[in-house]
Amino acid sequence: MLTIGPEAPGEAGIIHRLNTVAFDGRTEEADLVDALRDSGELLVSLVARSDGEVVGHIAFSRLVVDTADGPVGGVALAPVGVLPEFQDAGVGSVLINTGLEMLADLNEQVVLVVGNPAYYARFGFSTAVGKRYPSRHSGPSFMALVLGEPSAAPIGPV
Repeated sequence: MLTIGPEAPGEAGIIHRLNTVAFDGRTEEADLVDALRDSGELLVSLVARSDGEVVGHIAFSRLVVDTADGPVGGVALAPVGVLPEFQDAGVGSVLINTGLEMLADLNEQVVLVVGNPAYYARFGFSTAVGKRYPSRHSGPSFMALVLGEPSAAPIGPV
């Protein structure tokens, strides 16, 4: 049985190992999560557990949208990692949907992600909306999702 919940105290090492394994031994994603946690920029950090074992993780962190009226908070989704033996079983989808619901409940307005457009479009992310947020990451894999009323979402470079 799969359960989703917040990262618990003491799980940083488990999450680091999970993200390293999930990304084929690369540590960039795991190091990113550690740096975001250490800097206090993690807004939401969720884990998926199967029979009590952490099998997936997702991080949402603060970013700044430079609007015409000044800086406004936005959210970055990165990374979402799932142990190889649990990939293609919907774990990532449950983590993303749960995280987006939590962000909506927190009245966040916009979430940005760099990833596979075919995958993230399932959750409402759009490259067209991503063009409203110029960034050094801009390109065909840069997407945005507006939560709530579209006219209330900040627009500007990130």
